[in-house]
Amino acid sequence: MIGWRFSEYKADGEGKTPFEQLLDVFQQLLLHTSGDVDEALSWLTELDKQYGLTTDDYGIADFINDLEKKGFIQPRNPRQGSGGGFRPTAKMEIQLRQSALKDIFGTIRKSKRGNHNTKHAGLGDEHTSEIRPYSFGDSLERLALSESIRNAQINHGIDEFKLTHDDLEVRETFYQSRMSTVLMIDISHSMILYGEDRITPAKKVAMALAEFITTRFPKDTLDIIVFGNDAWRIEIKDLPYLQVGPYHTNTIAGLQLAMDILRKRKNPNKQIFMITDGKPTCMKRGKKYYKNSWGLDRKIINRTLNLATRCKKTGIPITTFMIAQDPYLVQFVEQFTNANQGKAFYSNLNELGSFIFTDYRRNKNKRRRKGNR
Repeated sequence: MIGWRFSEYKADGEGKTPFEQLLDVFQQLLLHTSGDVDEALSWLTELDKQYGLTTDDYGIADFINDLEKKGFIQPRNPRQGSGGGFRPTAKMEIQLRQSALKDIFGTIRKSKRGNHNTKHAGLGDEHTSEIRPYSFGDSLERLALSESIRNAQINHGIDEFKLTHDDLEVRETFYQSRMSTVLMIDISHSMILYGEDRITPAKKVAMALAEFITTRFPKDTLDIIVFGNDAWRIEIKDLPYLQVGPYHTNTIAGLQLAMDILRKRKNPNKQIFMITDGKPTCMKRGKKYYKNSWGLDRKIINRTLNLATRCKKTGIPITTFMIAQDPYLVQFVEQFTNANQGKAFYSNLNELGSFIFTDYRRNKNKRRRKGNR
């Protein structure tokens, strides 16, 4: 397990109950332990001994009881009770995503669900206050009924009431774009190399992005994949439990899977986010793996760049978030970004969240404008 260095704990929970204050700390520990409740509680107990997080009126045992009563944890084996340890519930998984979103993106003012309005009027599903004459092909669902009947009364009178094509008016709507996003997360061994925990911020950003999209833009799609020696899809609920493995970095497999996913999406607006800290070091030849951790292997690099170019040709921009700034890594990312004509950010672990959300919103706006030219 990775070692952590804790500074003096300072609560920022004015107005929070003792349970809520401990819950904030516990959630951070739960991410570090990849969802291991028992290990997180052990760390919480140690922090309490060192920094006095609890009081005589409310201790760790009380906190554990409240976690179970409020439905955040449950016995790993219900038949054994708490003697078999605990595991997180679906409620805790949602809570982790909401907390990640708040930590990374701040408090978001709730808006209407799924609205990505543009300044362009057209066929859409959000009505505006503007009304115009009916044109052939307009949906009758957009018919301004009161205004159309009023026109008929004015044009034909009440005694000989009739509704003609010229009387009809429809409400204008804003066009609303949809975005299909694939988030690629590197889970190779280098994500915890030299004792630096890079995977926890990465999965925290993924949880925040998932919460952001599903609550603010439910018409968008988000698929999450992880890549090491191979690549595979994971569910949003799996994010807290994500762990780094003894893997190399098969970026090729990750990109191929991402392209396969996006190819099946009917939505024309597509993008890939890739969070990684290293260069590609692995690819598959038939059933065998070709690996090279030293320098920039041209065989692996060239195949990766070819995929970046293919994504460009199919209109899929790739935004790379590199959690490292070694010269040869920067060199690879520059080549990769040029091949795709995408974007790259060289971020530290604290900046990663703000970068990825800024870019998500910018891409949404750019794709909407492009779709309405």
